[in-house]
Amino acid sequence: MDKTNINKVLALLSNSSDIHPQQPTVIVIVGPTAVGKTALAIEVANHFNTAIISADSRQCYQELSIGVAKPTTTELAAAKHYFIGTHSINEEVNAGVFEKYALDAAAQIFKSNSVAVMVGGTGLYIKSFCEGIDAMPNVDLAMRNSIIADYEKNGLAWLQQEVQKNDPVYWNQTAEQNNPQRLMRALEMVLATGKSITHFQSAQKITRPFNIVKIGLSMPREILNARINSRVDAMMEEGLLQEVKSLLPSAHVNALQTVGYQEIFAHLRGDISLQDAVVQIKQHTRQYAKRQMTWFKKDAAVNWLELDTKS
Repeated sequence: MDKTNINKVLALLSNSSDIHPQQPTVIVIVGPTAVGKTALAIEVANHFNTAIISADSRQCYQELSIGVAKPTTTELAAAKHYFIGTHSINEEVNAGVFEKYALDAAAQIFKSNSVAVMVGGTGLYIKSFCEGIDAMPNVDLAMRNSIIADYEKNGLAWLQQEVQKNDPVYWNQTAEQNNPQRLMRALEMVLATGKSITHFQSAQKITRPFNIVKIGLSMPREILNARINSRVDAMMEEGLLQEVKSLLPSAHVNALQTVGYQEIFAHLRGDISLQDAVVQIKQHTRQYAKRQMTWFKKDAAVNWLELDTKS
């Protein structure tokens, strides 16, 4: 196996000013979907003989597999993973839930190892783990129900316009512009409090009792886009259509308001052809990857590595 990428990580760690020998360390690997985070995280975890904490807001669901690119059985066997298949789609999982889970997992890992690896592309989850997150204020149920009713009547385009108008700060930084549940949450928060939901997501930074070293993975856009397109084709070959069919009774739940599922649901409702659904999944995934990069590029603590795509 070519060790170019793992050697880049180890060189970065050896030169990092964020590491203090007296404290344990969490190596946080971030980047867009399909860039190769899982494979590299396993290499890093194996090098340190440690475990991985997933920071993916969809791979935690037991019922989802193909459409969320959940690590394979072989990958899961190669290193112990936390937050993979740990929750049901019927449970509410958010950044606050993840923060507590991940802190507990890190503490468990630190009992036997001074290094833990975190990997994922859900920026808010990683932010909550590294910096903490404010508790969201309660929202009047009547307002929430009114927003839901308006969304059901007017559709996603209306909801997107309302969020753009009322909370442009959130709209311009979120990677969830096609997720109605996240958008309704942002809209109800700004209407109820007069403050952007990002205000509550930007809690005063907490100093964790461990080192945090963030490593961002990138590659040329054309290569990443080709990888995304190939991944979607592979998902279809692996049975994504059948997976989504099995989830039809749960199509309304928040966990399924995501790329790869919404497009197939639209096909199953008869709204679009399967071919068009696949084209849309590729397009929406590329857009999502671009928003992920926008989020992570704003974090000055991320040390960026251009991956060797020949390895």
